[in-house]
Amino acid sequence: MKQTSIKINRARLEASILELGQFGVNQDGGLDRTTFTEAELQARQWLKQQLDQLSLDVYTDEAANIWARRAGKQQKSIVFGSHIDTVPNGGKYDGALGVLMALEVLRTLDENEIETNHPFELVSFSAEEPNPFGLSTFGSRAISGKLTKNDLEGVQDSNGTRLVEALARAGGDPQQFENCLRNVNDFEAYLEVHIEQGKRLLHAEVPIGVVTAITGIYREHITVKGESNHAGTTVMIDRTDALVAAAELITSLKEICTRYPKEELVGTVGKLHVLPNATNIIPGEVTLSVEIRGETEADIQAVRKEFETKKGQLEQRSDVQIESETMLDQEPVPMSDHVITVIEREAKQAGRSSIRLGSMAGHDAAHMASLTPSGMIFVPSLDGKSHCPEEESSMDDIEHVANVFLRTLLSLDEGGGER
Repeated sequence: MKQTSIKINRARLEASILELGQFGVNQDGGLDRTTFTEAELQARQWLKQQLDQLSLDVYTDEAANIWARRAGKQQKSIVFGSHIDTVPNGGKYDGALGVLMALEVLRTLDENEIETNHPFELVSFSAEEPNPFGLSTFGSRAISGKLTKNDLEGVQDSNGTRLVEALARAGGDPQQFENCLRNVNDFEAYLEVHIEQGKRLLHAEVPIGVVTAITGIYREHITVKGESNHAGTTVMIDRTDALVAAAELITSLKEICTRYPKEELVGTVGKLHVLPNATNIIPGEVTLSVEIRGETEADIQAVRKEFETKKGQLEQRSDVQIESETMLDQEPVPMSDHVITVIEREAKQAGRSSIRLGSMAGHDAAHMASLTPSGMIFVPSLDGKSHCPEEESSMDDIEHVANVFLRTLLSLDEGGGER
């Protein structure tokens, strides 16, 4: 029978957040705990020490993912966790909160002597964040077969550090890398807690977000070709200004995405390069990056279609050439309907309101979904801040989510992942 009366230890969880949050602190109060750095290796060691205090099988796989398995009666495990690496000058909640909440669940089960049908596995994935080696969601991609030994060869950071060497220092094994592979028979379900990294839960005044899908991401590289000329002697009617045309593209993307009926559809131009980039020369060529994110493939395609129309109209009207190259076309990944239903039911039974929302950032859950029914729970982010030292979530919200997280795991243990 599911234990609905047990609760996590709020003070202990808060202490863990503060303790792990000391690894990698810089002079500005942010965390520099990027993948496989000394600070991240120290944080890994701290986590393993905490896990070793419980009756768990703790090990590091070939991709340097940290696992801790608690015995159960059946074969397939219920796995939960996140990551402890950060972006440069990041905060102490992104990723880490999911791992620490998983640790607190195992502690709570241990001290209450709760036996589960399925083994419970904590996982701390390697290199979820964008990192100097250019391979984000490294650990979850590795175990799901989307990253292979060949992908590691020749990879270095800007200092010339080889990825295979850094991986080995973290406890991984580049030579036997593909031994980390897991399969659909290993897991019953996967559940991840993460901060929202936005303001939707705050605006709704709801403490629990139930994730419906991990965002799809489309990126393209655009080159706008005009004609360089003297900025003083070329009258306005005679100009073919690539930067002016690029500016129209940028504003049209903003207008299309702002007008789109779903707020989880967003578009960004985050990188711009102007040639010849001189004060007294009309720009002859501009390159820019375009990113579109959406909850469904249909949403992304609808925006792309309208944006392509704008490109064609601009070429004809401005006499510029516009060339595009697709750099990434990653489809959205839906979360398990069953896991979503269980989270909502457990939140309601715990007296907590919840809303469904799509994740507008990528997460390890997107790759775990190829192995097992997966779900995510979001904790509100104060002022919507993330990837910065000011990143924070209230302990009241953290406590509410942690208890719903615990209840959901125990409910999945009773009913299974229902593939």
